[in-house]
Amino acid sequence: MLMGSIAAAGLAGCTTESGSNGASTSRGSGAPSASSSTATPKPRPTLPTGGRTIFPAHRLFGYCGSPASPALGRLGVGNDLNARVDEMLRQSTDFAAGRKILPVVELIATLVHPKPGADGMYRSRVERSVVDTYLAAARRAKGILLLNIQPGRAEFIDEVRYWESYLTQPDVGVALDPEWSVKEGQVPGRVFGSTTGAALDEVARYLSGLVTKHDLPEKVMLYHQLHLSIVSQETDLKQHPGIALVKSIDGIGSPADKKKAYDMIVAQTPSYVRKGFKLFFEEDARSGPLMTAEQVLALSPQPEYVLYE
Repeated sequence: MLMGSIAAAGLAGCTTESGSNGASTSRGSGAPSASSSTATPKPRPTLPTGGRTIFPAHRLFGYCGSPASPALGRLGVGNDLNARVDEMLRQSTDFAAGRKILPVVELIATLVHPKPGADGMYRSRVERSVVDTYLAAARRAKGILLLNIQPGRAEFIDEVRYWESYLTQPDVGVALDPEWSVKEGQVPGRVFGSTTGAALDEVARYLSGLVTKHDLPEKVMLYHQLHLSIVSQETDLKQHPGIALVKSIDGIGSPADKKKAYDMIVAQTPSYVRKGFKLFFEEDARSGPLMTAEQVLALSPQPEYVLYE
């Protein structure tokens, strides 16, 4: 947290003329004198690009992945992480459109599984050494790290709290993936998961508390949405101090299909949630060429986060 000025009053080493109480006085005033020193204030944490607010100055641009499998995104196993981040930075320039690019490394930190695991939650967590590696890559790019949460049967808030030691840092946020949030009796991958505005708001309030407590710059809380049914009662998600709410709209397919999904989900999204857009290197390519930067930026509203997986 920002340290305030600390004043230290000292007693003089000699006595007064009367010698009655050992306290010195200012000449002619009779009032005790004091020496003081002021500690240099600790600089307030900033974003990697400087400043403490993300929007509207920035556009987020990122790659997503996990070392658990090569199928889990551009930043997955078998890829040179720093080389991929360099590729991301080169590609990001096409999406600036008058804004400063804030690079994003989105790491799948809590990974869903089709098997229950020892605790029955259908998810695992990457080792903290993995998070450290991806955070170092994000910092090398002067970007931020988003911890992607695929909770299985666990609760979003519990998974987010697990990563608190990272979330108290100024360049780490979260990306919630409710497609993989299932209820008791459901198995991830067999059904689409879902969440509610209230569950999202619980995370936003918690993150806002961390921002306030640690005097952090604005922090991203992103959530992914593939279909309308994945998020219900969304207006229960409220704005909170220090939190930039962003939704990544993850439609898959041809440019026309992706635009249709974007328009439909945007129409149901609260105005205070920033809009993002996700492109899939493999899945989208099955329907033809990937959308160009010009096509993405022509969407309305213009996406403020562009993600490739």
